Amino acid sequence: MSASRRNRFERRRAETRQALVRAARQILAESGHTSASIHAIAERADVGFGSFCNHFAGKPDLFDAAVADALEEYGQAVDERLQSVDDPAERVAWGLRLSARMAESYPEIMRILCHSELGRLCAGRGLAPRAKRDVAQGIASGRFTVVDPMIALTALNGSLLALLELWFSRPEADSDQAAGVMAEMLLHMLGLSPDEARDLARRPLPAAA
Repeated sequence: MSASRRNRFERRRAETRQALVRAARQILAESGHTSASIHAIAERADVGFGSFCNHFAGKPDLFDAAVADALEEYGQAVDERLQSVDDPAERVAWGLRLSARMAESYPEIMRILCHSELGRLCAGRGLAPRAKRDVAQGIASGRFTVVDPMIALTALNGSLLALLELWFSRPEADSDQAAGVMAEMLLHMLGLSPDEARDLARRPLPAAA
């Protein structure tokens, strides 16, 4: 096979896989359920039934890939806003507050997060490596005094899920205020003084690039 034909094949293969992932993301955002049949998923993706088996061993693999894809897109969007922020405490506080605002601009991703199990958020791509990085940097620099980084990571991700649940179940609630209060509580839990935690949680968010 020539290089050009091989490139076309790989491109089409990647496009087919991404179509299946997009279909799975839509299903997760709509209901959070993974009971849709492979035929229904392939039909939504507008690909042949056999294409599914060429890319995924089964539905669990596909839905795991869909969650990972959504988390990575989410993580990249937050990174773009926080690329000039070095302080791990600021990254934690502002990341949580940005999530509240992203619920409107990234509704599909936020609904997938809301429907996801905590274990999925704590593993894989997307949120987990970024949160682990911020917690590790905070502990290493002395900004955080928390002893167990995994407990801190679980608390951060659990707080994010609780915030999103509040946003979707009570759309009339002030999500910015709720996120600020939650960020303040988390920073205090991680080891910042009450005054500094309150100050960081109320600072203006970095402007979009």
